Amino acid sequence: MTAATTRTGAAVDVGIPTVRTAPPSIGRPDVPELIDTFGRTARDLRVSITEKCSLRCTYCMPAEGLPAIPSGRLLTADEIVRLVGIAVHRLGVREVRFTGGEPLMRRDLEAIVSGCAERVPGVPLSMTTNAVGLEHRADALARAGLTRINVSLDTVDRAHFAELTRRDRLESVLAGIRGAQTAGLAPLKINAVLMRETLGGAAELLQWCLDSGCALRFIEQMPLDADHEWARENMVDARMLLDVLGERFDLREVGRDDPSAPAEEWSVDGGPATVGIIASVTRSFCEDCDRTRLTAEGTVRSCLFSDREVDLRDALRSGAEDEDLAELWRAAMWNKWAGHGINAAGFVPPQRSMGAIGG
Repeated sequence: MTAATTRTGAAVDVGIPTVRTAPPSIGRPDVPELIDTFGRTARDLRVSITEKCSLRCTYCMPAEGLPAIPSGRLLTADEIVRLVGIAVHRLGVREVRFTGGEPLMRRDLEAIVSGCAERVPGVPLSMTTNAVGLEHRADALARAGLTRINVSLDTVDRAHFAELTRRDRLESVLAGIRGAQTAGLAPLKINAVLMRETLGGAAELLQWCLDSGCALRFIEQMPLDADHEWARENMVDARMLLDVLGERFDLREVGRDDPSAPAEEWSVDGGPATVGIIASVTRSFCEDCDRTRLTAEGTVRSCLFSDREVDLRDALRSGAEDEDLAELWRAAMWNKWAGHGINAAGFVPPQRSMGAIGG
């Protein structure tokens, strides 16, 4: 486990959990899919490919960034492609999203995408990014096989953006969004974290997304910050957001067309445009979660909030066959938690921050 220092000088743990072995899978049915004891099946794979990021968002990373992962501990492009292939062909995964840190920090991102596109043709390959520098790579990523992107953007006010991200890079983000649209990476979604600092600009951000042809989703802030300063009483919830947006827009609840989709949708001014709200804290959707996560070091993480991780990298590098790796993955997911437990007494946030887990 690795320690970092917050902006207040306190040490926090943001590194690798210590639980690294496959848990028992007693009672698991002999089926290939990633099922768990609560009857859920994971079909959505999130693959973190780096801990590095070009921004320092206050709710995600400490000011100095996360501790660097030695290059030898990161999965290589070929290893990522192999594990994605196992996930799709042996475990029933139907969608893959690349995350970070910031995926654009990997120079071999195009090779990762093209390798996966060749290995799992027809499977949607998406990416969550801050879009800094994306305008220079959007065409190549689209040609490699990337199908769409989600961009993390909390405000379109330059001064506020610089304050939140500790970097004055809003113009690069906006250029990246335009580049992605030109390259055909659609639908393009904007993810905005709900904070008291941004609530006043929520309507402005929604109007910008409507004008720019982007689908906006607001996300309730979860206790995944590296500084461990999240407090339930300070968070902005979905109801507060709806009240603010309702002062400017006519919102009508649409709901979810897919029970596993995290966002509840509201039509805006009669549609067809909608705005989504991912109320992870106040309207938990854990009972319908269909995600499995692969960290940049090659460990399976069954839940954002569980520090139990199963190491695939060492097994892969020790000569394990594809089915051996698939069995390790199945065992990891069989023991997935019922839910994140944020609202339970005695809740303890995970050791890893969001930037270290992957979105």
